[in-house]
Amino acid sequence: MEEVPAKGNPFRKLIPARYVLAVLGSIGMGIVYGLKVNLSVALVGMLNHTALHELSKELSHDNTTSNAQEDDGCVAENSTTTVEDGPFLWSEPLQGMLLSCYFWGYFISQIPGGRIAEMFSAKWVMFFSVFINVICTLLTPAMATWHYVAVIAMRIGEGIGGGMALPALYCLIGRWGLPDERRRMTFMVHVGTTIGGAKAYLTGTNVLRSWGWESVFYVMGGLSTTWCFLWIVFVQDSPQQQPYIDQEERDMLVNALGSKPKGSTKKLPVPWKAVLTSPPFLAIMVAHTCSNWGWYMLLIELPFYMKQVLKFNITENAVVTAIPFLTLWLFSLGLSRTLDYLKVKGTITTTTSRKIGTLFASCIPLICLLGLCYIGCHRTLAVVLMAIGVTCIGGMFCGFLSNHIDIAPNFAGTLMAITNTMATIPGIIVPIFVGQLTHGNQTISAWRVIFFVTIGLYVIEILVYMIFGSGEEQPWNRPEKCGDEEDLKMENQPLNEKLKVEDTNVH
Repeated sequence: MEEVPAKGNPFRKLIPARYVLAVLGSIGMGIVYGLKVNLSVALVGMLNHTALHELSKELSHDNTTSNAQEDDGCVAENSTTTVEDGPFLWSEPLQGMLLSCYFWGYFISQIPGGRIAEMFSAKWVMFFSVFINVICTLLTPAMATWHYVAVIAMRIGEGIGGGMALPALYCLIGRWGLPDERRRMTFMVHVGTTIGGAKAYLTGTNVLRSWGWESVFYVMGGLSTTWCFLWIVFVQDSPQQQPYIDQEERDMLVNALGSKPKGSTKKLPVPWKAVLTSPPFLAIMVAHTCSNWGWYMLLIELPFYMKQVLKFNITENAVVTAIPFLTLWLFSLGLSRTLDYLKVKGTITTTTSRKIGTLFASCIPLICLLGLCYIGCHRTLAVVLMAIGVTCIGGMFCGFLSNHIDIAPNFAGTLMAITNTMATIPGIIVPIFVGQLTHGNQTISAWRVIFFVTIGLYVIEILVYMIFGSGEEQPWNRPEKCGDEEDLKMENQPLNEKLKVEDTNVH
């Protein structure tokens, strides 16, 4: 596409054009993640808890053990806020499937979405990612009254859209972000996920209490439509295609990032063998997958742990669940700035920076989960441990999640698609795993098993990433450079050696 005239940035006094992209990308990720957890919030008002509790008692009666008294759960303290029973008698395994099926769609869309974004238009891939989520969210109440299978279809649709978001944004950051600013822009995008989750818990719970479970989907989905308009108007695939940019900023970006000649459509082929045998890339994939088990367990299942085991009422549940996601954002910001400062001072390398961020995101949650296994019904201590654990998970945003662009900015979208696809597997398994373990057994001992599995995966993440992780650009990121070096080598050979090579090729 030919370069369009630069008309100037209407927000120049507030923010450069490249950060308009980062801010809208962050909001878009917040919408995707907020709509993802909407069902976790709405289920509190959708389910017939009275009938489900009676069924649970019947099931647990047959599985009573000598230590049942210890594991009966905690006693509610001053629980005065209630929600009326909803119309749906969905068992724990079915609830797990409804939460899990989002990731079925998420799993299949990421790699195709990443390649489409790299080869055609990352802007429109991101747009349809959010738009599909908005439409499916608005249709969910009608689908739920029809049949739970229709809700599964809507969740799969949301997952297909959600799976394309990160790869598309990584492509855009690769085309818009200055090398020294890419980590900051990546961080801004990922922070949107935490704010979106916190917003969904707080806003969704208040809407649920005031207007009923259907309104959770209508309000959250409806508010998100504004973003779609802003994205179409103010975001383009490259600085050359963006009219709302100052010429000085465009020249700076083109000079720093390079520009393809007009009419050039050549795309770099992905060096698949080099990618899939690269230890730094495989370390990112292992870290991403193991970390996501803990992330999804806390993001999706935390409200159920608070309600089923610690007996928090709906208002307490929303606040206790949302606050750690807000502190996560503040912690991420502080850690990110600290690591950037140390890098600029030359105290640490990019590799060390990524490993420090990843250590915070794995070691601290591991310790907190280990504590939760043994504190029983000490609600205050449980809340403190969960808040610290969720907060420190924010280290992943300046850890392994920023590492794709470090090792291969030319293929960042595809690399993110690959690792995020693998990291989606925990999202599929976690809700079903938790649903099966807690079916008729909503006890501390059942959740202890869940926490120990998560701890084991954190240990694997720490070992693999600390040994094989790297923040250095990999040679396979520039396949054309390797070809140029071979040509230069041939040009510098003595004439007699060239003749020998040519004579060998002839024979």
